[in-house]
Amino acid sequence: MELTRAIRSGLAILALLFASLAVTPAKADSLASFLPDIAPADLAEGADAFGPVRDDVKVAPVLRGDQTVAWAFLTSDFVGTTGYSGKPIHVVAAIDADAVLTGVKLVKHSEPIVLIGIPNSKMVALTEGYAGLDLKAEAASGGDAHELDIISGATVTIMVIDDSLVRAGIKVSRALGLGGLSQVQTGPKREIDMTQDAVEDWATLSGDGSVRRMTLDIGQINKAFEDTGDERAAKRPEAGEPGDTYIDMHVALVSVPSIGKSLLGEAEYKNLVDWLEPGEHALLMLGRGAYSYKGSGYVRGGIFDRIQLIQGDNNVRFFDRQQRRLGALATDDSPSFVELDLFKIPADAEFDPAEPFRIQLLAQRAVGAIEKTFLTYDLGYKLPPRFLLPVEVPVVVEDATAEAAAKSALWKRIWNDKQVEIAVLGAMLLVLTGVFFFQFHATMNARAFYWFRIGYLSVTLVFLGWYANAQLSVVNLMALAGSLRSGFTWDAFLLDPLVFIQWFAIAAALLFWGRGAYCGWLCPFGALQELLNKAARALKVPQWTLPWGLHERLWPLKYMIFLGLFGLSMVSIPLAETYAEVEPFKTAIILKFAREWPFVLFAVALLLAGLFIERFYCRYLCPLGGALAIPARIRMFDWLRRYKECGTPCQTCANECPVQAIHPTGEINPNECVDCLHCQVLYQSESKCPVVIKQLKRRAKVGSADLKTPLGEPPANHPNAKPKAS
Repeated sequence: MELTRAIRSGLAILALLFASLAVTPAKADSLASFLPDIAPADLAEGADAFGPVRDDVKVAPVLRGDQTVAWAFLTSDFVGTTGYSGKPIHVVAAIDADAVLTGVKLVKHSEPIVLIGIPNSKMVALTEGYAGLDLKAEAASGGDAHELDIISGATVTIMVIDDSLVRAGIKVSRALGLGGLSQVQTGPKREIDMTQDAVEDWATLSGDGSVRRMTLDIGQINKAFEDTGDERAAKRPEAGEPGDTYIDMHVALVSVPSIGKSLLGEAEYKNLVDWLEPGEHALLMLGRGAYSYKGSGYVRGGIFDRIQLIQGDNNVRFFDRQQRRLGALATDDSPSFVELDLFKIPADAEFDPAEPFRIQLLAQRAVGAIEKTFLTYDLGYKLPPRFLLPVEVPVVVEDATAEAAAKSALWKRIWNDKQVEIAVLGAMLLVLTGVFFFQFHATMNARAFYWFRIGYLSVTLVFLGWYANAQLSVVNLMALAGSLRSGFTWDAFLLDPLVFIQWFAIAAALLFWGRGAYCGWLCPFGALQELLNKAARALKVPQWTLPWGLHERLWPLKYMIFLGLFGLSMVSIPLAETYAEVEPFKTAIILKFAREWPFVLFAVALLLAGLFIERFYCRYLCPLGGALAIPARIRMFDWLRRYKECGTPCQTCANECPVQAIHPTGEINPNECVDCLHCQVLYQSESKCPVVIKQLKRRAKVGSADLKTPLGEPPANHPNAKPKAS
């Protein structure tokens, strides 16, 4: 009770401090504030000075004498650069007249959540490696014209830096007209006239450009590969006569009512409309000849790697779930085709059907056992004017929507790349939920449950920890507090799907089971401690049991550490994140001990202590465990079964509890319990639980009277028929 009152008082004080600091204005970071610390030559070779920051576009000329050789800009002035810490990652870059980055400097970030232990020099070197990036190519390819380098443990941060450099650089290039890039039109635009639904024949549609065509013959493609100068490709010509068709490809935008009804027919067009969500469009692709625009790679990888849609700076690749086969065309005068497919263009692709676009075809040729060479061909498409209506839009366009869409695209890209990891985590959570809901049945067989737990903890350590780096940290909570102060958005927290899913699962678990669902099963460092202790026991390493009085007085340490870190985060998040090194998670899990020796020594010392005192760190020092224990007090249910004899006189569970969370009087302390369910195994043990042993003896004496009563449950006439609450 005294500890609870102390925690409540501490939280009240912190809340007042939080309120007072929330109104303290922060000094804004800007290009002008960073330039004095950067040498001009670091951004452009031979440069010796910076000019003043412009008022219209937030760029500063990089000068060599009186000549402007490049323009410096701060990425966060043009695009969102929020990292996993919830704060912007500031990068200053320079771009020349040809829209090529001449220099890049990482000037400020607050990313210890993923970067603790990774030398800052490594991050700086990777960021500076973007010098030489051609933004014209990035604009043409939708930002995919370069290879993305990743540092282990900093994936999210690198992706944010990459995304912000490319998007900000393209914006600056367009604003200044560099490299031939110009501003996207913001004046009058057009939209599809959905009232036009007249049915036309193939000749009319192909004649006015509603259906566009690209044809290549065998002779053309063989000559094109010869012209590349690759002798290996020239030696493997396409079989057939020069005049034979290599590919005859047609494209039509069938989400336009008239085109769709004409080519698909009324019934198939209705199916198409039902398939598309608001904001989505659909292409019809038709093909015949020796070469397939689909290929077979999509069967293995789920992506059509031979075609992509390109419009302006955006490109769209199609996945198997966005494709449907079409049986036949509804037009009587159309040619016959081997391939007839519908492709859905998702709403978040920022596709404008009223603007021109192109379908890029990748023609490939094997030049070795596993090596291929490629050529690209473009089929341009533009809707006939008769299907379009003019629509007036304000000349000044609010950029917030585009920025939100870009941030959304970034985290969706990350989630899409981690589908397998998300599925595995979902399965782990589903299994764990089943164990908790049916814990009485799960713990019936002590040996089976022991090996199940060993297996589950091994998956937690290897998969969640060492492979996926999904170790939660008290720094996550400090980042949340900082985000609430500065203006909460979901973007930063959605950047790491496994961490995000775990926090949502923990929020639900706290209401049902308390902190043990995470601490006892899903924490990789906790799993590492327990597995090492199991190995130590197998090797006969002596186990130490602290006297109850000392043990109970060491419990508050982790709460004090958490409250101290939380208080520091109100004053200075970087300082609090430095002291958060009391968590050995980054050393032991994220960086796998590849770190400076003081950090490794600290982590190893804690693990060594855990060989003698099981989960030593979890019991006494873990600030994350303390943070989770505070809201866990509101849990709605007491799931752990107890007898009235527990604690008086029986001390079996108290003596065998791995973390000494059971008081000598028999009560389970939910703040300290890690829900390992060992007490539930003992609750049904025929060799250790006195109540169960009595039942067995009683059955032997009275015969079949109690045969219907499961072991571990007192018979109806027993004074202990009602289980004792935990």
